[in-house]
Amino acid sequence: MGSLQLQDFAAGWVGGAASVVVGHPLDTIKTRLQAGQGYGNTLNCVLTVYRNESVAGFFKGMSFPLASIAVYSSVVFGVFSNTQRLLSQLRHGDPAHAPVLADVALASMVAGFISVGIGTPVDLVKIRLQMQTQPYIEANIKLKPTVPGFPAYRGPIHCFRTVLQKEGIAGIYRGMGAMLLRDVPGYCLYFIPYTFFCGWITSDGCISPSPSSIWLAGGLAGAISWGTATPMDVVKSRLQADGVYLNKYKGTLDCILQSYQNEGLKCCQDDLKVSCFPEPNQQRGVGEGSAALTEASCPAPVASPFYSAADLVPGGL
Repeated sequence: MGSLQLQDFAAGWVGGAASVVVGHPLDTIKTRLQAGQGYGNTLNCVLTVYRNESVAGFFKGMSFPLASIAVYSSVVFGVFSNTQRLLSQLRHGDPAHAPVLADVALASMVAGFISVGIGTPVDLVKIRLQMQTQPYIEANIKLKPTVPGFPAYRGPIHCFRTVLQKEGIAGIYRGMGAMLLRDVPGYCLYFIPYTFFCGWITSDGCISPSPSSIWLAGGLAGAISWGTATPMDVVKSRLQADGVYLNKYKGTLDCILQSYQNEGLKCCQDDLKVSCFPEPNQQRGVGEGSAALTEASCPAPVASPFYSAADLVPGGL
């Protein structure tokens, strides 16, 4: 009963891998709008990437997230679920007891901290590869890569090794502060609405939500979470893209101040319409992975609108 549930980790892996493949083109557009220059709007960004880099341009930097998603999403999903069960064990003496709101919030925060430790290097490599073809403009001077006509990095491994050699561990975890400010509240604003919507949508008498309910709840929760997380995601993207050709920002606060001074609130609005579509950020895999493994059943009513993740997979607690 109190043991780790492998279904939770498997659900995170399934959802995470699917979200990377489906959402990476949108993530590339989002990153270009956040950290690049000269695109104007979403449609112009899409057309520019396609015209200059063809379809392959939308999938730059995907291999590293795809290779690591099994660890990333399954660990985050599993940590959230098992933390929730541990809190229920401590509070009620029964890990299968329906979690209260405070337990969901605390489990979400723990998952957010874990996600940053695993995800910051992955995001940094992804963004560096997505942005390395984009010249930065400083004082009206177009800056080129070290070798004109060639990208700064040959691939994800070369990118990781280069950043580690030149910038050390601090370089690999560049943008971690902004990612903490994005993911810790962001996971709370995902998992709490997600569990609430699952309970609200599920009909009386069902012991667990149906796959369609999980998809709908995940989509609604994802839109809420990402809509509020976008400002810090912009800061994170700019910090992690910074360093391909120059170092413009000294840290998280400096990036926030420079972005606001130069662009005002507009800096957080240009990519919002893209961010609220299915996105390869790993927390979106929760609803998707759960739906893939769910077998709906309705033998008894549920005592609380809050479900543990184990209720969303077959053979749960």
